[in-house]
Amino acid sequence: MTVPVFRFAPSPNGSLHLGHAYSALLNQKIAHNLHGRLLLRLEDIDRERCTPELEYFMLDELEWIGFSWEQPVRRQSEHFPVYQAALDRLIQMDLVYPAFLSRSGIRDEIERSNIDDWPRDPDGAPLYPHTERELSNRERQARISAGKPFAWRLNMDRAIETTGKPLVWHEFISHENIYARPQDWGDVIIARRDMPTSYHLSVVIDDSLQGITHVVRGKDLYHATSVHRLLQHLFGIEPPLYHHHRLILDESGNKLSKSRKDTSLRSLRQKGMTRQEICDLIGL
Repeated sequence: MTVPVFRFAPSPNGSLHLGHAYSALLNQKIAHNLHGRLLLRLEDIDRERCTPELEYFMLDELEWIGFSWEQPVRRQSEHFPVYQAALDRLIQMDLVYPAFLSRSGIRDEIERSNIDDWPRDPDGAPLYPHTERELSNRERQARISAGKPFAWRLNMDRAIETTGKPLVWHEFISHENIYARPQDWGDVIIARRDMPTSYHLSVVIDDSLQGITHVVRGKDLYHATSVHRLLQHLFGIEPPLYHHHRLILDESGNKLSKSRKDTSLRSLRQKGMTRQEICDLIGL
């Protein structure tokens, strides 16, 4: 019988807040109930914002709320060659292309299109124009050689053509099969020139390499799972089971942010709040 494997995967780029506490402890609770393992992964590919000092404080905060995990901790920053190999595979499959448009360039391209209702992704950002998909290799290399910044974007239409049938993921708490809609995201970023990965790429590769069977994370990542299902298909990866849990919201009904001090675990701890009071506050 396969032992369930869970993971909590925060980014050490600021103080954890009540939403992180809920997600971490919910992972721990479900893993315990299913007699599973629980891993900790640090999603620290952004080396400018993710610092050793912030990592130290984050690990201390997790221990304080009673979260425990198996060693060793996986740090994404230590595995860039793994992500580069995955990116190279997508390049060889001709499913990604170098995209050079800046944010202002995207706006200009949309304005030139004369399309009033330009499609947007689930986060509200305009979809990337397709104008660079068919650039010749000579033109691409000329731009790269000239030092023009670029990102590797997935050719979404071409990637979806490889599926042959609709992609599905399973929500194991609600027992629902969800049809993935990666097309809603358009040509998403898979990697950048100065960093051979992105959140989408690294999370899919890491979940596979770590043998993750159950992914428990917030509803804010629900729609992103469509992109992950597509990447899992492209790499021949068996998808884990998912549970997208409720979010801990502020008094205005907005998602919590690491920039807010009043809901950070560090601030609440300094005010004398106990672990049990944290659990009571988040409903666990």
